[in-house]
Amino acid sequence: MRVFVTGSTGVIGRRVVPLLSSEGHDVTAMLHSSGRRNAELEQSGVRTVTADLLDPDSLARAVAGHDAVINLATHMPPSTLLMFVPAAWHENDRIRRDGSANLAKIAALVGVRRFIQESFAPVYRDQGDRWVHETDPLEPSTYNRTVVDAEQSAERFSEGGGTGVVLRFASFYGPDAHQFVDLARFARVGFVPLPGPSETYLSSISHDDAAAAVMAALHLPSGVYNVGDDDPVTHREYASALADAMNLSRQPKLPPEWATSLSGPVGKMLARSLRMSNMKLRGAGWAPKFRSVREGFRTTFAEMHRPPRARAA
Repeated sequence: MRVFVTGSTGVIGRRVVPLLSSEGHDVTAMLHSSGRRNAELEQSGVRTVTADLLDPDSLARAVAGHDAVINLATHMPPSTLLMFVPAAWHENDRIRRDGSANLAKIAALVGVRRFIQESFAPVYRDQGDRWVHETDPLEPSTYNRTVVDAEQSAERFSEGGGTGVVLRFASFYGPDAHQFVDLARFARVGFVPLPGPSETYLSSISHDDAAAAVMAALHLPSGVYNVGDDDPVTHREYASALADAMNLSRQPKLPPEWATSLSGPVGKMLARSLRMSNMKLRGAGWAPKFRSVREGFRTTFAEMHRPPRARAA
């Protein structure tokens, strides 16, 4: 297929693009500006194009002639602490709300057959210790309601006769995510900033497993799919898995439950218990490499300590 990818330089996009090329797809990576990353992509045989999700005219020129669009574009806050500041999400909101709508509309107009939209699991309601399925009700927070807007763009694409696939990702982790690097720094000083009760469930997915799910989406029927590992863990188990992977001498502490009310809408969202089921996507042939963060964290920290050249190889 001829595949158009946004967010090609993000933690998932920079894994997806080489996977697409290795499987023989003709790949166009959208960039907001030319530069060093542009040269890197072109050296790998990937076509690049400069366009703006908020400019429909530039999108129409860039997307025309493609069979599939993979929308991985985001603008995440640059640090863990800023993630708790609602204003730090404004640019991300524009991309999810307006950018995704523009891209889906243009894709339909120029004859694209498949539209894959990145989404995120925290839009689900708190479900305690029960498994969360794709049909369960959504209850976005004030800071992430535009996740639903992005999903609706893919739904409209399907309603127009195309194949629209929404991937609801669990919490990402990997050696090149600044939020995960920040989390490791917190753990080293004895603290993991996960609001809510210690028995709250947190679903996770490694960057590599998330990229494999995007590849699987090239062949999925229209619909929403949870993308998480097989064995979600509680906040206490998550902190313990971090400590074990980092060989820490003591278990990191979690915030007291009363602190959740002081952490704003982002903190309250993180305090939701979400034990995501991945059975729908598993039934379609995808499976995560890491069953849980217990295995995944060990591999991630080993990767973080490898020399850059060995890591790239």
